[in-house]
Amino acid sequence: MAWYAYCITEQQAFHGTTRARRPFPLENVRGIGSAQVFGYPSGDFAVIVSEFSSGSLTQQSVVEHAKVVSACFEKTTVLPFRFGTVFDNDEALRRAVRANRKQFMASVDKLRGKAEMHLKLVVKEGMVREALDDVELPQTTGGAYLSVLREKAYRQRERQTKARALSVQVHKLFHPLEEEISCRRSEAGMMLDIAHLIDHKSIEKYQNRFNSAANQLKGVELVISGPWPPYHFMPGKLRTITGNS
Repeated sequence: MAWYAYCITEQQAFHGTTRARRPFPLENVRGIGSAQVFGYPSGDFAVIVSEFSSGSLTQQSVVEHAKVVSACFEKTTVLPFRFGTVFDNDEALRRAVRANRKQFMASVDKLRGKAEMHLKLVVKEGMVREALDDVELPQTTGGAYLSVLREKAYRQRERQTKARALSVQVHKLFHPLEEEISCRRSEAGMMLDIAHLIDHKSIEKYQNRFNSAANQLKGVELVISGPWPPYHFMPGKLRTITGNS
């Protein structure tokens, strides 16, 4: 039987102090295609899975995957699997857990009691107009081409400098435990996507800081979401672990 894997959790969050020997159903949790979701026991861990049929993944499956991870996150620390992780059989699943057990244990210890918050910052075009303007490369070579190429590189550095300055300001306002930042252009201007790792007990304080930041960061539109499972703060191996299919 093939298993679709959503995340790894600590077994005791669902099964108490008694260790299960066989997969146990999670009440009121439905997975991809409304399939029954199970905890597949492996020592202190439970791999959250549902039975899988080949070719059953759709766009809706992405939402269903996230809902299962979020439902588990409400009860305990989770280590999410990538969407589309499928193990061909029981042995493949057990082998994956055995091979990564030490990393799983270290990751659970690191992320226990933590949550991820998302900030989306849109810097209005007028604030960074010069840095955001595109420079078209000429269809020629030589000095003119090199001059425009230098100008394009200069504009790119300007965007990066402005993005760094803004991210430093945001960091000082929110004081996250860790952060991950990406910057890109948007129709409205420059957009920063920021993920912050925080203590779960500090969510209310974080939300209050958001209100303060919205008043202090002039010319910047802020959108907040969360708390989420710590998708952006998984160790590299766990971010990319996949099954055998």
